[in-house]
Amino acid sequence: MKEHIVMVLEQIEKDYDVKILYACESGSRAWGFPSKESDYDIRFIYIHKREWYLSIDQRRDVLEVPKHDKLSIPVDKLLDLNGWELTKALRLFRKSNPPLLEWLHANIVYYQAYDTIKKMKEMESQIFSPISGIHHYLKMAKGNYRDHLKREEVKIKRYFNIFRPLLAAKWIETYKEFPPNGFSQLLENLLPTGEIRTIIDDLIKQKMAGEVLAHTPRTEVIHQFLENEIQHLEAYVKDLVVEIPDPTELLNQLFQMTLDEVWG
Repeated sequence: MKEHIVMVLEQIEKDYDVKILYACESGSRAWGFPSKESDYDIRFIYIHKREWYLSIDQRRDVLEVPKHDKLSIPVDKLLDLNGWELTKALRLFRKSNPPLLEWLHANIVYYQAYDTIKKMKEMESQIFSPISGIHHYLKMAKGNYRDHLKREEVKIKRYFNIFRPLLAAKWIETYKEFPPNGFSQLLENLLPTGEIRTIIDDLIKQKMAGEVLAHTPRTEVIHQFLENEIQHLEAYVKDLVVEIPDPTELLNQLFQMTLDEVWG
């Protein structure tokens, strides 16, 4: 599949006259527990030619293949590609956008070219906002908990849509840095043993066996754990204060450097 993914990325460059700087896996494959039916959620960052930026009108800054943007070659039905134009990515990077930071921390990288991503990773410690990160993951965990776990039976995949963001927020609280994508690393560091860990390990086995849509009885010990952690993180982030210098000029320089490096 990787050869096909790289071929699709190369065709995107040709069909849309762009250069791709970086492409990685997102979603359950990046988290380390895909099921047999899992899609390949490919996320990428690209740059247009210099002339594209010399316009008074704002232009579309995403590519969604094959959902909204078609290619001149067939694309495997398991592939879902979503790309952000570089200035969009850098604006989100300036805001410490967690989805973008997840891309930069991907453990499955399909393609990387030029120095841009390396420079962004070097700048991350100056830009990362623990407040932004915790708010993002806490909102995700709370929303999924409210929507899916207050029922007598719960789909197995829903547990991961709550535990992963909750542990990501807890990682930021504990280590003051952006969390790893791998769910196993979150577990090993934050829940190495205990009853909750045993239950999660069993849920992982069921998910990887293809039982993502199967229902499991509501487990009160899990729900009590989740409610306690959500309340704790809400109180923690409320009093958190972090000052971050404005990185705009550094990011402007990075964009200009990339234009020169890629297009000459």
